[in-house]
Amino acid sequence: MNLKKLTGEDLIILKADYKSKQEALEALAEKLFKSGKISDKEGYLKDVEAREKQGATNVGMKLAIPHGKSAYVLEPCFAAATVKTPIKDWEKIDEDSEDAELIFLIAVPDSQAGSTHIEILTKLTSKLADEELIEKLLKADSSEKFLELLSEEEVKKENKDTNAERLILGVTACPAGIAHTYMAAESLEKAGRKLNVNVRTEKQGANGIEGRFTNEELAKAEAVIFAVEVAVKEKERFTGIPSIEVPVAEPIKNGEGLIKKALEIAKKGRSAYTAVQEPERKLSFREESKRAILTGISYIVPLIVAGGMLLAIATLMKQTLHLEALWDQENSWLWMYRKLSGGLLGTLMVPVLAAYISFSISDKPGLAPGFAAGFAANLINSGFLGGLVGGFLAGYIMKWIKANIKGGKTLHGFFNFFLYPVLGTFVVGTLMMFVVGKPVAWLNTALTDWLNAMQGANAILLGAIVGAMVSFDLGGPVNKAAYAFCLGAMGNGNLVPYAAFASVKMVSAFTTTLVTKLKPHYFLEEERELGNSTWILGLAGITEGAIPVALNDPFRVLGAFVAGSMVTGAMVVYFKLGLGVPGAGILSMLFMNMDGAESSLAGGVLWLVAALIGTAISTVLLLILKGHKYKKSISK
Repeated sequence: MNLKKLTGEDLIILKADYKSKQEALEALAEKLFKSGKISDKEGYLKDVEAREKQGATNVGMKLAIPHGKSAYVLEPCFAAATVKTPIKDWEKIDEDSEDAELIFLIAVPDSQAGSTHIEILTKLTSKLADEELIEKLLKADSSEKFLELLSEEEVKKENKDTNAERLILGVTACPAGIAHTYMAAESLEKAGRKLNVNVRTEKQGANGIEGRFTNEELAKAEAVIFAVEVAVKEKERFTGIPSIEVPVAEPIKNGEGLIKKALEIAKKGRSAYTAVQEPERKLSFREESKRAILTGISYIVPLIVAGGMLLAIATLMKQTLHLEALWDQENSWLWMYRKLSGGLLGTLMVPVLAAYISFSISDKPGLAPGFAAGFAANLINSGFLGGLVGGFLAGYIMKWIKANIKGGKTLHGFFNFFLYPVLGTFVVGTLMMFVVGKPVAWLNTALTDWLNAMQGANAILLGAIVGAMVSFDLGGPVNKAAYAFCLGAMGNGNLVPYAAFASVKMVSAFTTTLVTKLKPHYFLEEERELGNSTWILGLAGITEGAIPVALNDPFRVLGAFVAGSMVTGAMVVYFKLGLGVPGAGILSMLFMNMDGAESSLAGGVLWLVAALIGTAISTVLLLILKGHKYKKSISK
């Protein structure tokens, strides 16, 4: 996040003469109102004052950071001021803190209270945990100079870990979990670099535990500094390590003194201690299954993209250069490329899927049995569905074997590198080929026949459902479920579902670009910047580019995306367009099947038109929804 983009020269006040906190807040709020950042000054100030009652925003080091999350804020921003005379009535976090001379008033829309709000505060407080920078800001003689100082790139921290044997840990936490948590951590790390001591910090703030210590660090640490105002999470991890506990503001005032004190108490030595491994949360079968499928799919995506693009390039060369003879000539260079891409998509895809589903459930011992299950699925023609079933079978069998067949330390290598892979592969391979695999192959055939038989309204409904799933979570579990289904259908010879999937992937990306260009004032600055590039991601078939826009306003944005995507998916299925080249992005239109004809130009145009119609629907709907929200915020 670039702080300079959240403010401007018209929002900076230098050398002001405010007599009170209230006077300063009103002056800064007036700046925000005049610049069009907030729609109602008085309403916003009430929200700021409500936050002030919750706790002190004078964070020490002459710095105050008041902030308001408010429905009257139109986009995230901040105004800043320096004062001639320190403001004495600004409540402090402790009595020893200095009076406020540098003030940053942050404004964040209600809808971004848990995301952008925290991001701005953490970025600002981390940067301002530098007394030299604060002094330079206080001396700035122009708004331009002030902004220049604030936006200077941080100098890379020197890695002065030459005294690596001396490791001090710091845990920081304040009640709000934002400003002081990050400033205290930054101050400790900075003091450590000055003293040539390796200081690692863990922030226990509004975002949970950030920078969690590893077991190796816990075992190596000589001492730990708890700079906290709230209870330390998982404090049992630090059992046996010499420690000191101070208020969260202490490192800001005396970071070097705290580290010296920590080094002193470290001389007493540690009590008997073994790093506590974070207890692994026991997953339910549903959670474990979901994680396993997503893991398997994540590992086959590179194969699909690489294989699909190689196949697309080879096919394009065959068509444009009229190399049909080489295409079918065994061991020719074009035939080799065709076989390479086909091998990635056909031979390897199912075994890799099964292997990494198994790996997710039973770790490394599950890999060999998982690969065996996938190859067995290929042998008996049970396809993608067989790979899914085989992966789960291998994973849970190996999980049982690991739990019930164990060896001592001397046999550890034998079990892991010989017994587990051999036994697991034999058991899983046998079950897949002679017991489980045949019914799965029958089910796979039945599913294929059902898909091929779908006509009329039923087929259109399937296309609409696939479209909705693709844009529902933009690359998340629901999207991946649609992906798995379409790949399975493709593997069984039905190319229509994947054609729908590939067309719908462009809708959210194109829509994001269009809406941010047509009505830029409806969107935040970072959303407008995002819109400059999402159309390119859409051409590559990447939906994830629209996620930041969706996160800021999920119901309106995702609702609009899904509506247009359903129309696109239904259109592709209605026209019976098929695609046998996965992962090719916009190039897919060159390889579209229509009415049985390969590489149909009309089919490719219809496929793209379906995406553009869905985009138009999503764009109009999102602009209506955003426009209603914008007018409502202005009228308040």
